[in-house]
Amino acid sequence: MTELLYLHDSYLREFDATVEAQSGQAVSLDRTSFYVGGGGQPADVGLLRWTGGECRVAEVRRTADGVWHAVEGPLPPVGTPLHGIVDWERRYAIMRHHSALHVLVGVVYKQFNALVTGGAIYPDRARMDFSLEDLGKERVTAIEAEANRVLAEDRRILVRFVSREEFERSDLTRLARNLLPPEIREVRVVEIEGFDAQADGGTHVRSTTEIGRLTITKTENKGKINRRLEIALSSGSSR
Repeated sequence: MTELLYLHDSYLREFDATVEAQSGQAVSLDRTSFYVGGGGQPADVGLLRWTGGECRVAEVRRTADGVWHAVEGPLPPVGTPLHGIVDWERRYAIMRHHSALHVLVGVVYKQFNALVTGGAIYPDRARMDFSLEDLGKERVTAIEAEANRVLAEDRRILVRFVSREEFERSDLTRLARNLLPPEIREVRVVEIEGFDAQADGGTHVRSTTEIGRLTITKTENKGKINRRLEIALSSGSSR
């Protein structure tokens, strides 16, 4: 099983690994810092380098038989030690938007007790859908103001792990549907210190000041009880 290094360190830009298997134009490694796409967050891209060769990682996906790095270029042979390099500018932009969405979700949950019905994250924007009937101008203004208040407070963003039993007894999900696979026995939790905590498997920044200022750029009615908020960010503090 591939060790997912990003679960413990979202800032790990480069890593060493060994090729364990090949399948078509993809390789499986014993460890990786490339994010496996999921939860609305796209997979990382970057490079794999080894003695005498290099290829581009175009996609990372999880299947029943492992984590696979789809590559463009030559395939490193099984057993090859190599060096992975994550496209950091893209990853960091996605991290900022993902952490911003967690603040947004926390605000909407606290103000309206609304859960998440969907979402997507990009390097230059992000969106989240909520189980809300009403999302008028006054509510949007209040949500944006409260989110920016939290962002400006320089709150730490922490990662911890809890047992499935503790998770099921807790208030750590913000999803309208339970998507936790039955085989998962340990749940990763991302906490915005002193504000909100949510089960999550993605990559995040270390502090809310890295996120910058949040602007709600668009709202959409996606159904009877489904409203979408799209956000963009100004520059945050240096990482």
